[in-house]
Amino acid sequence: MKRYETQELKIYNSIKGEKEVFKPINDGMVGMYVCGPTVYNNVHLGNCRTFISFDLVFRYLKHLGYKIRYVRNITDAGHLENDAEEGEDRIAKKARLEELEPMEIVQKYTIDFHDILSLFNNIPPSIEPTATGHIVEQIEIIKKIIDNGLAYEANGNVYFDVLKYNENNHYGILSGRKIEDLIANTRSLAGQEEKKNPQDFALWKRAEPQHIMRWPSPWGVGFPGWHIECTVMSSKYLGDSFDIHGGGMDLKFPHHECEIAQGKAASGKDPVNYWMHANMLTLNGKKMAKSTGNNILPRELFTGENTNLSKAYAPSVARFFMLQANYRSILDFSDEALQAAEKGFHRLMNAYQDIELLESSASSSFDVKQWKQSCYDAMNDDFNSPVLIAQLFEAVKFINSVKAEKAKITEADKALIKDTLSDFIFDVLGLEEVEKTQDDGSGKVDSLVSILIKIRNKARADKDFKTADTVRDQLIEMGIELKDGKDRTAYSIKS
Repeated sequence: MKRYETQELKIYNSIKGEKEVFKPINDGMVGMYVCGPTVYNNVHLGNCRTFISFDLVFRYLKHLGYKIRYVRNITDAGHLENDAEEGEDRIAKKARLEELEPMEIVQKYTIDFHDILSLFNNIPPSIEPTATGHIVEQIEIIKKIIDNGLAYEANGNVYFDVLKYNENNHYGILSGRKIEDLIANTRSLAGQEEKKNPQDFALWKRAEPQHIMRWPSPWGVGFPGWHIECTVMSSKYLGDSFDIHGGGMDLKFPHHECEIAQGKAASGKDPVNYWMHANMLTLNGKKMAKSTGNNILPRELFTGENTNLSKAYAPSVARFFMLQANYRSILDFSDEALQAAEKGFHRLMNAYQDIELLESSASSSFDVKQWKQSCYDAMNDDFNSPVLIAQLFEAVKFINSVKAEKAKITEADKALIKDTLSDFIFDVLGLEEVEKTQDDGSGKVDSLVSILIKIRNKARADKDFKTADTVRDQLIEMGIELKDGKDRTAYSIKS
C-alpha cells in the first residue's frame, strides 16, 4: 500500500480560496507545473524561496508514493520590461548592456540558477523546457485560439480578446477581479490603439527592427508574448488539464490569469485543478530592492560578503530558516532570525546523530507512533512545514531526555524515531548536515573536544584508565559530558 492511500492531503487552492482534499486526475500520478525564472540576471532569494517551497511539495508527494512529472520552465524570450506589453525584452536588454549574444546571457544565468538551487539541495524538475525551444508550438496554439474566435491579428501583433472570452467565462476568476473594475481602472497607453480593448494582452508581438530576438510567423516576424509559453509547455507535457500549478504570489495577476484564459480558449477545458502561490520574502522588515541596497544574493548569504548580515550562513541553514514559515506567509530575513535558525538546525542534527547512543529500555515514555502520525498530519495540512518542524523538536526534546536518563525508549522505538526523522529531515525537508560555523567559536570547541576524545579513546585502548578518567573528569568540570556508544563517543554541553 502506498503512503498516499493512508494519508489525506489537503492543499490550499488559490482559485477557491480554501483548502481542498487533493485528488489527482490520474490515480497515483501527479502533474505539476511551476513557473520558472526569466534568466537575465542572478537568481535572487525571493525566487529561491518560491522554488524551495515547491521543492518541498515535490519531495512530499514523492515521499507519499506518487509518480510525479514536475515541469518548470525557463523563460529565455518574450518577457518584456516591467511585465508590460511594450518595451525591451529583458534578456535582449541585458545582452545589449553586457555586449553579449542573448543566448550567452541565457546560458550564463541559467547556470547560476541551477548552481544556486543545487546548493539549496533542490531536486531538479522532471522536465525543464525553454520558451525558445517551443516557438513552433506557441505559434500553433495562437492559431487555434484565433480559429476559436478569441484572438485577433492587428498590424503583425496578435491579441487575446478578453471581453469576447468573458462573455462565456470569467476573466479574473483566480485573482478575484471583475472585468468591470479592470475596464474602469485601465489607463490609456501609447501604442495600444490597435487593440479592440485595453485589457487585451499580446499572444504574439511584431518585432521592431532593433529587436534582436525574432522569429517568422503567419503574422510576420516577431516573438511570443510572455504568458503563452507557460500554456504551451504545461499542456504539451502535462495535458490540457493537470493537477497542480505553482508560482510566486506576484504571478497571480496577470500571468496566471492569462494562462487560465489561454488554456480554456485553446482546449475548452479548465487547465489546472489546484493553484498554489508562494508568498514574498522581505529583508529586515522591508521589501528587497537593489535600488535601496536592501538586497542580498544567495552567494552573498553563503559567503557573508554583504552589509545586511553579520556572518555567513550555510545553504541548508538558510533552507531550514525558510521552511520555518508556511509557504503562503510573508517571511522576513534578518540576522537575528537566521542566527536562531542556525542554533535550531544544529540542535536538530545533533539529536538525530545521538539516537544511536541512546540506551534501550523495556518500555518507552513517548508515543513514537502517534508522534510519527503528527508529522504527517502537519504536512497533510497544506505542506505545513513550520508545524512539522515543531513536531521534530518534540522528538529532539524526548531524545535529550533519554540522554539525560529522564525518559526511556525501546529498541524498536529507537529505530522508528530514527527512520521517521531521517524521512522528514532529509527526504521531505531536504536538509543536509553541515559543519558548524566558527564565528561563534563552536567550530573550535568541536575540534578541541574531538582531539580530547581521541586522546581518551587511545588511553582506554592502551588500558591507561587513569589518563582516560582524567580527561573525562576535566571535561565534566568544564560542563562537557561524554556519552560512549558502540561506534563513537558523542558529547553534549550543559547549559
